[in-house]
Amino acid sequence: MMVRIACVCIKSLLLIALLNSYTQRASAQRKSTSQPPNIIFLLTDDHRWDALGVMGNKIIQTPNLDAIANRGILFRKAYVTTAICMVSRASLLSGQYLSRHGIADFNTDFTSQALSQTYPALLKKAGYKLGFIGKWGIDVQNQPDSLFDYWASAKEGQPAYELVNRSGKVIHHTDSVEKDISQFLNQFAGKQPFCLSVSFKAPHELDGNPPTYPVQERFKDLYKNDKIPDPITADPKFWTSFPDFFKTDANIGRDRWKPLLSTPELRQETTKNYYRLITGVDEVVGNLVAQLKTLNIDNNTIIIFMGDNGFSLGEHGLEGKWFGFEESIRVPLIISGNVLPDHLKKTKNDQISLNIDIAPTILSLAGIPVPAQMQGKDLIGMLDKQLPAREDFFYEHTFMGSPRLPKVEGVVSADLKYMKYTEHGYEQLYDTKNDPHETANLAADKTYTNQITALRKRYEVLKKEAK
Repeated sequence: MMVRIACVCIKSLLLIALLNSYTQRASAQRKSTSQPPNIIFLLTDDHRWDALGVMGNKIIQTPNLDAIANRGILFRKAYVTTAICMVSRASLLSGQYLSRHGIADFNTDFTSQALSQTYPALLKKAGYKLGFIGKWGIDVQNQPDSLFDYWASAKEGQPAYELVNRSGKVIHHTDSVEKDISQFLNQFAGKQPFCLSVSFKAPHELDGNPPTYPVQERFKDLYKNDKIPDPITADPKFWTSFPDFFKTDANIGRDRWKPLLSTPELRQETTKNYYRLITGVDEVVGNLVAQLKTLNIDNNTIIIFMGDNGFSLGEHGLEGKWFGFEESIRVPLIISGNVLPDHLKKTKNDQISLNIDIAPTILSLAGIPVPAQMQGKDLIGMLDKQLPAREDFFYEHTFMGSPRLPKVEGVVSADLKYMKYTEHGYEQLYDTKNDPHETANLAADKTYTNQITALRKRYEVLKKEAK
């Protein structure tokens, strides 16, 4: 056993050395060959992986997002390491798992030292102008607005959808974000390089009792005549198959399912409103791309688009995220722009990519060394095979706990998924290659004994490495 542990440690040290060597080479090469690119990072809220036309959805209308995906890189297996907004956003900024950055609730903020190692602060130090627009999503009373050259984020955990502007008119949050994007670009385009981070409220529900989905007036009839297919796991038998600690009305996922998804009619309307909000975001993306061209900065601007976590729309009798199901943890991810290497443009990739990869990818694109404490990978380097591909990753969700949100951790690989509800010792094993909708929990299936034994061991290794 000691020999095995020693081998693992040596392998980890060699990997760290390889990563450090690569990031230094990549940064030097990019600095010497081109001007630093402008970087725009667009983040949607509760955006599941399949709610894009380019991801195979035949109903939703996202022509502008589809277009930038088709020009750039579409990551078809993108995930988050924790499916809840404040944790995921901290991971996006820091390139770290929850276990390392420690922002596990809505009232914890980055320390000044930790903030200085986030991608915006490192870009600022390198001479970038910074903008932030929309929902910050971390401790709202201590927003780092002074770090940014342009700041448009209210001190509130969840922004309202209908805002009143200075002239007294009501404006939808998505339209307000678009206005601020335009102002930022007009102010900073064509000067020194900039990084604009944009966080939409959409398509997050408006919290309330019951929750609602306020959509822009011009989209209210969109999808009116469409029929949304019912999810396979919306069948009640999947909910009733859960253990008693999970199968309770106190479970937030079930509590929110009732007013929004508990009947076929509700499921149709909620899903259509969810799609309408995403189409509203897509419109903003189209106008953004057009403005980049008008300002003549499109050729040196990278656009990265991602969701902060996924969202269940009735699958397994649930609404929301939190748990380890594909609908909850898998998200859209696009990187697009003329600055990308030609051989990576117009490509689709099925390697596992994570939210913790965004910060190191942004820094590498800007030619800035990636700090050793970042746990993510430069995705461009990974696609260029200068960094090893990821075989699996650690998932963790520790906020609140049972009965409202049972805590869950596990391992996700390309073909299998192991989840453990840590308060109860309950295990799930899904063969996601052959059962992509996760209809059968194989944890007690003797034919999968070897697989679950290996994943239990892998879980312990990844859990330690995440700290």
